[in-house]
Amino acid sequence: MSVSTIAETAGTETSTVAGTPRRRRRSQRLSPLLVAFVLVPFAVESIWVFWPALQGFWFSLTSWDGQTPPEFIGIDNYAELAGDATFRGALVNTVIWLVLFGGLSVVGGFGMALLLQRERRGVGFYRAALFTPVVFSLVVTALVWRVFYQPDGVADQILRAVGLEHLVRAWLADPQTALYAVILPALWRQIGYVMVLFLAGLKAIDPALHEAARVDGANGWQRLWRVTIPQLKGVNAVVLSVIVIDSLRSFDIVWSLTRGGPYHSSELLSTYMYSAAFQSLRLGYASAIAVVIFVLALAVILGYLVRAFREEA
Repeated sequence: MSVSTIAETAGTETSTVAGTPRRRRRSQRLSPLLVAFVLVPFAVESIWVFWPALQGFWFSLTSWDGQTPPEFIGIDNYAELAGDATFRGALVNTVIWLVLFGGLSVVGGFGMALLLQRERRGVGFYRAALFTPVVFSLVVTALVWRVFYQPDGVADQILRAVGLEHLVRAWLADPQTALYAVILPALWRQIGYVMVLFLAGLKAIDPALHEAARVDGANGWQRLWRVTIPQLKGVNAVVLSVIVIDSLRSFDIVWSLTRGGPYHSSELLSTYMYSAAFQSLRLGYASAIAVVIFVLALAVILGYLVRAFREEA
């Protein structure tokens, strides 16, 4: 037997004894179908989302009326925003809207989901009743609530019926109440949507976790904080994203009820952006407001995600 033959035999035996026989690595190639499923949506997003977003940022650096060619002016639009009292008021109103609309939507939706998560007689009716406002368009919702808020409307009649006549006022025409009067119909529509998201998350929780906590002596409040809420981290991220996006793009219901008035008391960044673009024909200035809206949404969502990742790490 030759030396080369002995060496090959020894190498084969050694690799077999070690339990790691040498095998040729198969060439790993991406499936064309997988590539198509990734590239096609990315191409669509690039055309309909990313490119318009980049164009919007470019227009925010220009003076443009939508008819003549854009004129590059640098950060002049942002400098003007810093000194614009209407913009500052709209920014404050948007933050108030985000806190109240978002917070009450989460509390109301989560509370309704906890009450209606168990299957019992009639629970389907209540779920459908709470979700029904989501089906209506925001303009229709605004028209319904305009009747509710009109002088001697349902709101005034209810207050008079319970002996609170001194609270009767022109809800949509009073600068002190206009913003909060608009938030209420937005909540009426949003709570049902948030409830459905939380219901899906609650259904995905393993009942054995609650049973184990009950056996260990945990009461209902402790099971809620120690079992239910920690298991809803994924749903919480979705709900936060939906709430922030819906808050910052709220336009239809505000414009239909008050058009940002009276005296800009219910003006949001979205309504101010619309009026600057299509009433004042200052599309470059409106694009700068759109960039501010994008940065605000990104800051809130990324802040939550960073905090969530740190807690898991």
